[in-house]
Amino acid sequence: MTTTLAHSRIHPRTHSHSHTRSRARDWAEIQERMLVPLYEAVYDRLGVGPGTRMLGLECGSGLALLMAAARGAAVTGCEPDEQRLALARERLLPEPQWGVPPGGRARTRLLLGTPDRLPRPVPAEPFNLVTALDPATAPGTLTPVLAAAARLAGHGAPVVLAGWGPSERCATGRVLRMTARLTEQRVRLSGRDDLEELARAAGLRPDGSGRVSCPFGYPDMDSAVRGLVSTGLFDAAVAATDQQQVDKELAEALHPYRGGDGTVRMDNVFRYVIARA
Repeated sequence: MTTTLAHSRIHPRTHSHSHTRSRARDWAEIQERMLVPLYEAVYDRLGVGPGTRMLGLECGSGLALLMAAARGAAVTGCEPDEQRLALARERLLPEPQWGVPPGGRARTRLLLGTPDRLPRPVPAEPFNLVTALDPATAPGTLTPVLAAAARLAGHGAPVVLAGWGPSERCATGRVLRMTARLTEQRVRLSGRDDLEELARAAGLRPDGSGRVSCPFGYPDMDSAVRGLVSTGLFDAAVAATDQQQVDKELAEALHPYRGGDGTVRMDNVFRYVIARA
């Protein structure tokens, strides 16, 4: 059996509330920044700026939204993980919301859940960009979310999906082989046409793609283990064994990528597809 790896952000058998909060913090402080080259490449290609009305799906702790807002975009984010969303609010919606005039409309909105729960009107004008930039999001859960988001976008608006690149160019994929050993399942990061198939399943038309180098770099082994665990890609292994065993196996798998100064670096290539609503 082959399983395409995707995260399950909270596993009821293995994660306490304090653990999920800690893992969300590790994602925000260690791992999320690894995707900055991907965010920048997408925003540069699509010319994200003051005229952009962006809806970010699975927006995590909000770094991609923050980068778009810094370019002048009005951003709305949806995130099912309460702990990650709380961190996004800290980044994007400090209290009070400085710069929002009395009675004015904020240019940033964050919602727990999926786009079908957005308050009406959503928005006064349709979104002209929708993004799903977390490569670890499970395709099965994302398809209906994308379909709902596309209905909130203007005709022909770009919908951007991100995923892992070719397995031979993703060092993280080799590290993930330890999950296959612990779960007794064959695993893969993604297939060649997964993003296009996901777009079509959501009623979208693929209209271009790109590849971006996103190396994962960490100051030490502890940060590398915590950062990778925060992605959720190792949840199946944790469920099959326990967190301590996974941390140990992960550190061993990362050993070939550890430098003489103790830093850890893995080269990865990510792929994105631009589809049209």
